[in-house]
Amino acid sequence: MNLKAAHIMVLCSFLIFSCKDDVLPKPDAFLALNYKAPEYSLYGSDDCSYEFMKNALAVVRYKSDCSAVLEYPALDAALYLTYRPVTNNIKELLIDAQKLTYEHVIKADNISEEKYFNEEHNVYGMFYDVAGNAASQSQFYVTDSTAHFITGSIYFNVKPNYDSILPAAAYMKNDIRHIMESLRWKK
Repeated sequence: MNLKAAHIMVLCSFLIFSCKDDVLPKPDAFLALNYKAPEYSLYGSDDCSYEFMKNALAVVRYKSDCSAVLEYPALDAALYLTYRPVTNNIKELLIDAQKLTYEHVIKADNISEEKYFNEEHNVYGMFYDVAGNAASQSQFYVTDSTAHFITGSIYFNVKPNYDSILPAAAYMKNDIRHIMESLRWKK
């Protein structure tokens, strides 16, 4: 093999092995947030007139008025439950609950409502799904309309960025729905 043929072979091998796709920058990576499946158990305070199924991830602190905070350290979030007795003030309680939700309309892209009825256990309410960079992604209220009224709001301990907290917000929405569906008034 002569020198000219060797040069041609080296040149051809460079051309063959150097033909690759253009180098493109990789997109920013997003944190994959996976949470273990919820494990629920019945929970309530002896002093309060309601109980519900609580996720094992939540730590509950009751206040003297039977309001409660369910803290979720793994999600850096908290669900605030506010209990109010109904004393001929159901209309005002409903207006306040709706007003609290719609205060987020400034930052929200959308607020959808889902009615909730459980005639067997006398629990009625509304679930609000708040999309966008609002301070609270989900809110709800439940009542028996004669004696008990509970509102709930979820808050994350971070600046609202809907895309970043979406997996945690979805997890919490499912938890809220489970609380609503399992809530029972004590006799």
